[in-house]
Amino acid sequence: MGRYQKKMLYFVYHMLKSAKLEILAEDICSETFYKAFRSLHSFREVDASFSTWLYTIARNTVLSELRKQKTANVSLDDSTYIPAAPFEEAPEQRLLRNEKVSMVREAINSLPEKQRSALILREYDGMDYQEIANILGQTVSSVKSLLFRARASVKTQLESYFAEPALMKEYEEMKLR
Repeated sequence: MGRYQKKMLYFVYHMLKSAKLEILAEDICSETFYKAFRSLHSFREVDASFSTWLYTIARNTVLSELRKQKTANVSLDDSTYIPAAPFEEAPEQRLLRNEKVSMVREAINSLPEKQRSALILREYDGMDYQEIANILGQTVSSVKSLLFRARASVKTQLESYFAEPALMKEYEEMKLR
């Protein structure tokens, strides 16, 4: 449990953020681990890795909670994680960086749920295509397509802001932290 606890909490927290239900993240994580423990006998390593199975349970638990709350939006809204600014960074630079991070998150929030989930799992949790496909119940080629469309949509939304080449390079470097 300790091995996956932080990752699960982060994943669940971001899925609940747009519905303003992030306060439930710890409870849903606990429920996820409880469901996993209860269903451990049904886990088949041949079908998926343990982490994939656990992420699937977490995702389904979050979606069930959102349905209960009659909220359809799953989001990656402003999280408590903001990249740490170097100590010598000027206040103006820090303000610009925070604004950029906020704009990237806002662009991600506007994505459809499956694109958003795929992007979070790939970029934040570093999962491979097969694991994401198993969690989302999609084929690997569908996941690649979801990710392509998600990245293209985020890039399109941010193009005018990052129009300058130097800013575009900076965007590519901070790409969806």
